[in-house]
This record gives sequence, structure tokens and C-alpha cells, in this order.
Amino acid sequence: MSQSRRFSVAAVVGATGIVYGDIGTSPLYTMEAALSAAGTFNTEAVLGVLSLIFWSLAISVTLKYLTVIMRADNQGEGGILALFALAQRRLITGSTWAKVAVGLALAGTAFFF
Repeated sequence: MSQSRRFSVAAVVGATGIVYGDIGTSPLYTMEAALSAAGTFNTEAVLGVLSLIFWSLAISVTLKYLTVIMRADNQGEGGILALFALAQRRLITGSTWAKVAVGLALAGTAFFF
């Protein structure tokens, strides 16, 4: 017996809130756990933990960029603009998805700079 599932807007918003809420609160729990492990709550400890969180995120994003995005190969070129060129070949010019791809490519390039 096949049962079709319908997703309500409330269910989608609720699921999105759970995912992004978890992403938003995880650094807070990390900060709390790291400061408890430090045993002190002063300026140096807070700045040290913030530095650890920042650099771990920065290094993680950089490694992911280098290992995933730079492997997109467009005739010897790599990176966000090469990925955009590959996506653009399959999209209809002027379509909504083409405009979204342009926006994402511009945002990715801006974030890179």
C-alpha cells in the first residue's frame, strides 16, 4: 500500500529551525565546555577559546575548499568560477536557475576575496 507524504510549510520550517538552530547553538556549547575545561573565566580564556573556534572553522573551510571545489576542473582551471562555467553549460540562459547560479558564483567569489 503506497502512502503519499505531504510536507506542510510548518513541518519544513520546523525542520529547518531544528537544523539551523543546532548549528547556531553548537558554538555556544563549545564555548561553554572549553571555558569550563579552562577552569577560569577571564579575558585571556575567552579570547583564547574564540581564537580556537575561529581558526578551526577557518582551517576546516579552507581545507574543504582546497579538496572539493578546486577539484572541479574546467580545461585546467579550478575554483568557483570554473564550477560556475561547468554549471552554466547545462542551464538555460535567462532561466531562474541560471540567475541563481550567477548569484552564487558572485557570492562565492566575494567570500573568497
